[in-house]
Amino acid sequence: MGHSSHSSRPGEGAAAQTGGHGPRSWVALGRALVLALLCMTGSGLLGCTSTQPDKRVLQHLVQKGFGQRYTGNAEEQNYVTLGDTILINDAFNPELQGRAETVDIDGTIILPEIGAVVVAGKTRSELEAFLTQKYSPYFTDLDLEVRIGSSTGKVYYIFGEVSGKGVQSFTGDLTVFQAVMAASPNPQTANLARTRLIRADPRDPLVVSIPVGDMLSTGDSTYNMLIQERDIIYVPPTMLAQFGYFLSDLIFPVTQVFQQLGGALFFIGNNGFNRGIGNNNGF
Repeated sequence: MGHSSHSSRPGEGAAAQTGGHGPRSWVALGRALVLALLCMTGSGLLGCTSTQPDKRVLQHLVQKGFGQRYTGNAEEQNYVTLGDTILINDAFNPELQGRAETVDIDGTIILPEIGAVVVAGKTRSELEAFLTQKYSPYFTDLDLEVRIGSSTGKVYYIFGEVSGKGVQSFTGDLTVFQAVMAASPNPQTANLARTRLIRADPRDPLVVSIPVGDMLSTGDSTYNMLIQERDIIYVPPTMLAQFGYFLSDLIFPVTQVFQQLGGALFFIGNNGFNRGIGNNNGF
């Protein structure tokens, strides 16, 4: 009867004497420290703040292709983009003879009788059938002919060690070699053997190394791919040119300081010289 019914487990007495900091407490403390360290890093910050992406950002992300509203393969079947000129002709109706309409920023053109119609994104045959349907209630005899005239919306891009870098008009049937040569590569800095063709896509991007230099030396045109609209061509610098650019960037702050000092000294010296001339003339 005088014996206590509570039996102590191994380690509990020591834990009580140390204020409850037994092995399990030390493990919990270690986990807390690890979590705190993770939260201090970039990846930890993302996990600690929010695991849900911003819905406002998600609705603007690119889901397919380059990201523009009106896409297609113009070489297979030409289609209408912003800035294109639509040529319309109808032999039976003078109102529709020899019309040339430019596609506005909202993808529409304005036509007699039917007003503003959305044409951007449609192929030539689709647009012809669409306008024929729209005009059928207005004209008994109708024989519409639609053509896509001058286009400013179909482009490709070239960057790197070339003179004509930036946005280029895409006219079709153009190879990488032709595009690079048309952009005038720098003979001292352009690494033509490592030219890259980039076809952007959020899920399946394509990056191909095009040895343009081999075509010049051996004539091998295996990788002389046809360019598609919105393709990106990059002509990288040679290793020697990269080293030169590195040195230029390294000394750029110093040269800027010396230029500023030189300009200030020239101003001071020139101002003192003018004062000396004035004093000699009695001013």
